[in-house]
Amino acid sequence: MSTYCVILKAIVSLLRQSLDKTAPVWAQSSSFPQFKPEEISGVMNDFAEPGSLAPTGLFVGGTKYMVIQGEPGTVIRGKKGSGGITIKKTNQALIIGIYSEPMNAGQCNMIVERLGDYLIDQGL
Repeated sequence: MSTYCVILKAIVSLLRQSLDKTAPVWAQSSSFPQFKPEEISGVMNDFAEPGSLAPTGLFVGGTKYMVIQGEPGTVIRGKKGSGGITIKKTNQALIIGIYSEPMNAGQCNMIVERLGDYLIDQGL
């Protein structure tokens, strides 16, 4: 399977960061869930205060994910059944990958985090 197919299956979405959480979406799969402002606020708060989502869970598009290991301030990971979510923070974007079988957490993490590292290297 090509890297591009894997990226599409991960449903990678790029969101511009802003204080008011209303910045435009850079790119998004047509099947990616719609965000609520409070969901983005929760994600941004967890990057600022790692662990703040653990008691309540991570919500994206109305779906609740159990927060699992991440990298404080840079990566948030969540699990729901056999699927999950990975969020990587760059200088100007959030990269969000949502996966389900047959993709696994390791594959999604690798794709999202490498894309994030690439954008960071580019100053984004």
